Amino acid sequence: MSDPSMKEKDVEASIRGHSPDVAVGEVKDVRNADAALAFLRHEGAVREMSPEDHKRLVRKIDLMIMPIMWGCYFFQYLDKTLINYANVMGLQEDAHITKAQFSNLALIFYVSYLAFEFPHGYGMQRLPTAKYLGTMVFLWGTIVASTSACRNWGALVTTRVLLGVFESAVAPSLILITGMWYKADEQPLRTGIWYLGTGTGTVVGSLISYGFQHYESHTFTSWQIMFLVVGLMTCCHGIVVIFILPDNPMKSRLTHDEKVWAIERLRENQTGIENKHFKPAQVFECFADPQTWMLCLITISSNVPNGAVSSFQATLIKGFGYDSKTTALLQIPSGFISIIAILIATYLAGRFSQRAWNLAALLVPGIMGGCLLAFLPNDNKIGKLIGNYLTNCIGATLPLLYSWVSSNYAGHTKKVTMNALLLMSFCIGNIIGPLTFTAESAPEYVPAKISIVVTCTVAAVLTITLRMYYVWENKRRDALPDGHKTDVEFSDMTDRKNKEFRYRL
Repeated sequence: MSDPSMKEKDVEASIRGHSPDVAVGEVKDVRNADAALAFLRHEGAVREMSPEDHKRLVRKIDLMIMPIMWGCYFFQYLDKTLINYANVMGLQEDAHITKAQFSNLALIFYVSYLAFEFPHGYGMQRLPTAKYLGTMVFLWGTIVASTSACRNWGALVTTRVLLGVFESAVAPSLILITGMWYKADEQPLRTGIWYLGTGTGTVVGSLISYGFQHYESHTFTSWQIMFLVVGLMTCCHGIVVIFILPDNPMKSRLTHDEKVWAIERLRENQTGIENKHFKPAQVFECFADPQTWMLCLITISSNVPNGAVSSFQATLIKGFGYDSKTTALLQIPSGFISIIAILIATYLAGRFSQRAWNLAALLVPGIMGGCLLAFLPNDNKIGKLIGNYLTNCIGATLPLLYSWVSSNYAGHTKKVTMNALLLMSFCIGNIIGPLTFTAESAPEYVPAKISIVVTCTVAAVLTITLRMYYVWENKRRDALPDGHKTDVEFSDMTDRKNKEFRYRL
């Protein structure tokens, strides 16, 4: 039996007269190649797709998967930030916890989130992706509902740990699914659409918090009934994901012709659809790839302020001198700003195939917002509130990073490995962010606000550096002799091994 890690070598190639870097021939080892290749060779004879067919197909795919993917990210963001709303609804007093303990709840969530990224990556590769995702959604919904029964520190810690374990599957799953269905220039906007769950989650969460603060009962507190209702809604969405979201194009509800078209139109991506064989060589390549560590550093530095804002936004606004109900309402503009920033940045990134410049541009208002928060006098509540709103543009960098990884990593094992590393970097940034909010610096939290400025600047510089690396690598590959290997697009070959691959900027 052949070693799956050596799949890239299992091709019939003639390289006489060509550079060793250029493979010419045909992929023969279909078993170790992408699942789409076996499907095409067995059932690929269909009529040619017309431009009208293509438009109808993309619309059908959008309607079939995008609302469900958006729902996953919406509930993921809403559920993890419910504790932020609960804090201004009396959680600390009812559970008898200190400010330092509440800060640690945000940290605990991201520690368990980080710890389970690699196990989830392996599970997503070996098991049906959509079914795996739906199960995780249902399980974290039960944890959110269970949080309504928490009345002490130990119980809250337990639910936050489990919430991090199950929620950590959602982003890497959605990145994989997006890459299975969309071309590289379509991915930024589609990633942005499901990532809109953050902005809509902020708006809906603020309204839910405001509404439940008017609830009075001797049986449940307002924050308890909020956790219970939202948790049950999440469980319902998990069931929808399990039974309706397709695992891949080959197993979808598309017609036979549409399945073949959906696969064939992704040839230009050169990133494949799916492969269930775990290949250690691709894991090692991912860790040795320079772009991996640049992307990880960008993600960490851009998510330090993101973690601070998402976990402490209500606390910051309340610290400006507003009461709890007004604080809930004043968070609504944050959601709309996030939605606008995501839509504009992801549209432009896809339209002009320029992820780096859009990512760097989003960090500028973050730097400005951090400066307003840190350096305006304390009595300038409006200015500080505007600064808080501007920092919500920073979170819009994440869908661009997601789509960058989706389009610039080939080889299924390498992709799931990088998705895990990307989300681990996201966790590290979100762990560091809340730690900058120390009890000693309350209520102004000046060190935390200064950290927003510094980390955004670092992320912008690293982003431009990575773009320069991609430009250099593409020019180096352009200088190689021409050579094409038939079906290399679905060979499950990595971006480093496939010299026909070009990196998106």
